[in-house]
Amino acid sequence: MKAKAQRLISVSLAALTIASTLAACQGKSSNGAQNEGTSGSGNTKHRTLTVEVFDRGKPGQPDLNNNYWTKYVNDNFGKQFNVTVNYVTVPRSQEVDKLNVLMAAGQAPDISYTYNQGVVYNYVQQGGLADLDSALQQYGSTLTKYLGDDVLKYGKFSGKQYAVPGKRTVLAGENTFIRKDWLDKLGLPVPTTPEQFYDTMVAFKEKNPGNVSGVIPYGYSLQPAYPGLNYIPEAFRPSNLTEEQFATLMPQASWSANWSMPGFDKAVQYMNKMYNAGLISPNFATDKDGKLLDADISNGKVGAFQTNWDGPYRTAPGDYTNLKKNVPSAQLIPIDPWQNDAGKHPKYGYSPNGMYIIIPKSSKNVDLAIQYLNWMADPKVTLFLQNGQEGVDYNMVNGVPKQTGTTNSGEKMMTVANNLDYDILSNGIELGDPKKNTAAVSAGYPGYETDVENALKVGLTDYYTSYYYALPNTADAKYNAALTNLSAQMLAKLIVAKPADVDGLYKSLVQQYMDQGGKAVQDEYIKNYKDQNSK
Repeated sequence: MKAKAQRLISVSLAALTIASTLAACQGKSSNGAQNEGTSGSGNTKHRTLTVEVFDRGKPGQPDLNNNYWTKYVNDNFGKQFNVTVNYVTVPRSQEVDKLNVLMAAGQAPDISYTYNQGVVYNYVQQGGLADLDSALQQYGSTLTKYLGDDVLKYGKFSGKQYAVPGKRTVLAGENTFIRKDWLDKLGLPVPTTPEQFYDTMVAFKEKNPGNVSGVIPYGYSLQPAYPGLNYIPEAFRPSNLTEEQFATLMPQASWSANWSMPGFDKAVQYMNKMYNAGLISPNFATDKDGKLLDADISNGKVGAFQTNWDGPYRTAPGDYTNLKKNVPSAQLIPIDPWQNDAGKHPKYGYSPNGMYIIIPKSSKNVDLAIQYLNWMADPKVTLFLQNGQEGVDYNMVNGVPKQTGTTNSGEKMMTVANNLDYDILSNGIELGDPKKNTAAVSAGYPGYETDVENALKVGLTDYYTSYYYALPNTADAKYNAALTNLSAQMLAKLIVAKPADVDGLYKSLVQQYMDQGGKAVQDEYIKNYKDQNSK
């Protein structure tokens, strides 16, 4: 609920205008800088490598260019390659605007990064980025092995490697949670199909196992910024869609409103049925930030709901913690009720790439930048950058680092989880083994370790992600805000409509949606798909 802003996978090109001087400024040098000095230890020519780092404005944060982590980098990579690594701070909240200015002026750090694919594509079109294929082949063996083709492809444009994507280690998106203590009280099994889930919600309403005032069997909040039906549409989407249908008819996250997706109308009818049976939050359309739903969950009124895969266990809003305070006997578990026609429980999750790491064409250190990333891909380096020194900053317990608290303040302070502003290759805990990663992730939720490990397992069952487009959709950038707002209005109307009116209303509203930009967006996805697969 709270973190849906982090889930949007679709690319937006809004506010990406780059000064016309970009291509000229960035075109002054080439990738041939590899001949300056020699690689590895024994360098005869000292060089300086500049690396971007986000300034998150965290109270008490150290000098971002002179701290425990930067000293480690310079004491290790720096000495090995006869290099001084200087970090260039960029405000996190203004990172795109700031990077645009630096790129246009030819002053961007040798290693820069962004989470926005549209930004990268725009730089490629302007001729502002270095082609990394040769440098990767010569200097990036550890790096390319760590990332693999499935991640590296997210940095390819027109067949050339213009970015090095970071690797996202936790791919789960959402989960459906249910009050198991309510199921137990009524002697009901865990629902595994939409039909069973509906019948369970009816039982929750009629029998009110929590003995609460204003019981809400299924908690739901229609948040205008991210309107959708969570994973319910997965149960109604045909499992035999072709790749082209999948790519062009549902290019967004499945929890978003995908009006052209086959079966989405059935999912809307399902929600309408639940609403008219009094099974969902009565204030779903006005709870625009989800705070009312959080309160209802915490107060023990809600029987089931969908949220981030780890939502209830987070310190904020801490639904489970607050629920246990109010109802000590309450028990939440993740379930898998959205079974499709193939007996699967598909769940949309994050794509495997994190941030896009780029090297401006103006850089004279393309070789050195790739060597830096290649060094960072070493498991020992990753372990240190994410955790610090063993026996001081963490202790290894069953192969999983347990923090001692030394990295919460002072020059060791990590301004973001897992120190990802310095360990830019790994977006999430990376211990080189999925099981250890899961154990390490769960260790970050004291008191809920077993619950979180189970939630991650459920959240990754039948995982998939969006089709990868190397080209951003310009029509989506143009119409996205208006269509998102329209989708929220459409869902609100359809969910509360009389059941007999839903079909006709759905068709008329979808036609309105298509006329107001939806068709242009879909047509461009079709064109981009065909262009991408004709090469």
